[in-house]
Amino acid sequence: MKYAIIGSGHIGTALARAFARNGIEVAIANTRGPESLASLPKELGRSVVPQSMQDAHKAEIVFLAVPFPAYKDVAQQFKQWNGKIVVDVTNTLDLTPKQRQELLGGQLSSEVVSKAFVGARLVKAFNHLPANELGTNPTVKGQRQAVFVSSNDADASATVATAATQIGFAPIELGRLDQGGVPLHTVDGRPGALLSQNLVKLG
Repeated sequence: MKYAIIGSGHIGTALARAFARNGIEVAIANTRGPESLASLPKELGRSVVPQSMQDAHKAEIVFLAVPFPAYKDVAQQFKQWNGKIVVDVTNTLDLTPKQRQELLGGQLSSEVVSKAFVGARLVKAFNHLPANELGTNPTVKGQRQAVFVSSNDADASATVATAATQIGFAPIELGRLDQGGVPLHTVDGRPGALLSQNLVKLG
């Protein structure tokens, strides 16, 4: 299984760190090109591989770790996402009410993202904690940090849950986006019950 992270901000780097900590190779890409990411392998380890967007697109699981309004720019880089699993790590906490109406139109943010990534299987995960807490639990035998996983595609959800386990998390599957996954979203300007209060403050 090949993994890629699109987005090299705080969340993208936190995810890359989790992969590196467990010795699992992951590509990381942004719109500025792999040259802008040259310092990451030195900081995190050689398992983190800077790539172009085109090369990152070849991965079977792609983590979308960009500010929410940028999702469409990433999706439009390619006409088809060809059955890939796109893990939506975005949040809409910092949108104004006007932006929320314009961008979401009453839908869950992941439902909107899913429509933009033509041919992809979308999974909502890894968005419930701020970057400085994601993957930072003390390494205590038998204890892992929980991550919530939601998707309308049960197989994609299970695949992401397996990946989460491999990089040191304890996945909890919530079911469909519009059912168990609702608490992972901001609805009518209010953060879902599973979104960290620290994340709300940062938003």
